[in-house]
Amino acid sequence: MYSQIRIWMRRASSVSASMAFSLSSPLISPFTPNRYSLSTPGFFLSKTSFRKYALSPLRPTATLHRIFATIPSPEVKNKHAILTDLHKSTFDQGTKRLESIVAAILVFVQIASPLPLGLAAWSSWSISPAEAVLYSPDTKVPRTGELALRRAIPANSNMKAIQDSLEDISYLLRIPQRKPYGTMEGNVKKALKIVMDDKESILASIPADFKEKGSELYASLIDGQGGLRTLLDCIKDKDPDKVSVGLASSLDTVAQLELLQAPGLSFLLPQQYLKYPRLTGRGMVEFAVEKGDGSMFSPEAGGEPRKIATIQVVIDGYSAPLTAGNFAKLVVDGAYNGVKVSCTEQAILSKSSLGNNSGYSVPLEIKPSGQFEPLYRTTLSVQDGELPVLPLSVYGAVAMAHSDVSEEYSSPNQFFFYLYDKRSAGLGGLSFDEGQFSVFGYTTVGREVLPQIKTGDVIRSAKLIEGQDRLIMPEES
Repeated sequence: MYSQIRIWMRRASSVSASMAFSLSSPLISPFTPNRYSLSTPGFFLSKTSFRKYALSPLRPTATLHRIFATIPSPEVKNKHAILTDLHKSTFDQGTKRLESIVAAILVFVQIASPLPLGLAAWSSWSISPAEAVLYSPDTKVPRTGELALRRAIPANSNMKAIQDSLEDISYLLRIPQRKPYGTMEGNVKKALKIVMDDKESILASIPADFKEKGSELYASLIDGQGGLRTLLDCIKDKDPDKVSVGLASSLDTVAQLELLQAPGLSFLLPQQYLKYPRLTGRGMVEFAVEKGDGSMFSPEAGGEPRKIATIQVVIDGYSAPLTAGNFAKLVVDGAYNGVKVSCTEQAILSKSSLGNNSGYSVPLEIKPSGQFEPLYRTTLSVQDGELPVLPLSVYGAVAMAHSDVSEEYSSPNQFFFYLYDKRSAGLGGLSFDEGQFSVFGYTTVGREVLPQIKTGDVIRSAKLIEGQDRLIMPEES
């Protein structure tokens, strides 16, 4: 009898796991947004999405009845009929009591301690890889423009391995209390070994004109003030602040070396797009923004109120050469000088009409992560696991608005600063507009100014302070 009850309880425990995941499933896939625009922020739960993701809860009582119905009745002789009836009556009462106890335990466990998302994969109802991109909290999307830009550099594979090893330390530093300094030390030693063993390969990837500078940066990466050996000393001191500063310095040196390895585009543009201006590397644009109502921008730490605020944006031709090239040309032509801006909760948009300085109708241009070249006139399907090299889900991302005629093209001249807010994003931290716009750069200086800009403020000037030598204009036919 006792062995039979243990079998029933094992079966009941499998039902409890299924029921618990069923109850927690709305936390994983609550909705799939419909069309979401910058001008009208919001998202909706469609009937189709609801039917697709809503799961019908299990009925544990009915399930247990089915389990207990399979239990064979004890074989007894006819002369013991009365004892059998008494035994069955007692057994039925015990079964009902067991069902009530199990159901109560399941509800209590689900409320007090829901199953973690990781255990959901054990269930037959676990979410597919398509939804996992949107809803997984582990999605490693860069959260700063500097990180996104560094990852976008098409550099030597050895340098990318060094970069990946060091960037992992950033995640380790977020661990509270006892930080895994031993793992951090291992990551730095791994990076240092690659630097030492693959010196020839690293320096051979640098064009002859930059060999001298490349050699200096290489030496600095090993023994410089912000080098890997200095970073090792910071880790041995177990001071997270020193490690963070040293790591930032080492990664900055890595990025400088990678930029030397990538003097131009690593792919050929389609023939039909050679008529457009293009940026074959990195550039930097500096904006001077003034309050339209004559007020002042709030001071920075230790500073004074300012009438004009400065914002610097790094534009990336490696991932969006046509979009960045058209924008750089407009800046050089003075198209944004004196232009007013309008603001929504999500974006700061430039005025859309610029008269004769209309630019080109550049096709939507998005480079998917892991791909060799950009896609044109097509958006990315984040639900299918596609993520851009330059994500929109970063505060201060700079992108072109859509054309008024077709969303397959970007606006000839209207750009916007994206004010990313994780509270308006999916559980994976991805904007619902991710993969829908041509992102071509990030705000690197003046991010704190962006929330102070209001509708009616004016871009007094926009200047291309770096990268004009990489701006290629089409030959006149």
